[in-house]
Amino acid sequence: MRRVALVTLVVGDYDEAIRFYTEALGFRLVEDVPRPDGSRWVVVEPGGEGHGTGLLLARAKDEEQCARVGDQTGGRVGFFLHTDDFARDHARMTAAGVTFLEEPRHEPYGSVAVFQDLYGNRWDLLQPAA
Repeated sequence: MRRVALVTLVVGDYDEAIRFYTEALGFRLVEDVPRPDGSRWVVVEPGGEGHGTGLLLARAKDEEQCARVGDQTGGRVGFFLHTDDFARDHARMTAAGVTFLEEPRHEPYGSVAVFQDLYGNRWDLLQPAA
């Protein structure tokens, strides 16, 4: 079976990114391995093992990459976090300090609200309609 296993997300700092994705969003840390060049191989993923595409948290290495931190999709929603209980996860994330850019709304395709990660990347928290 084929699937997208990882998506790279350029971040400013490994440890602050790990804290945000694990504590505020509830992801689990899958790998955090030092590399010979001083970087780290850091992977987080939502839910249980194999229940979603993992994020490779890659620390920006140069000026060009630093310019992309928080704006990897040009201000568009670029990431979609599905949930089976929108109200629960919205409340938990709000209590954890996640910044939602809008009030929750109920669309024909499901319940949704846009939030931003600690760098400003836009995400949808989405409970698809049954």
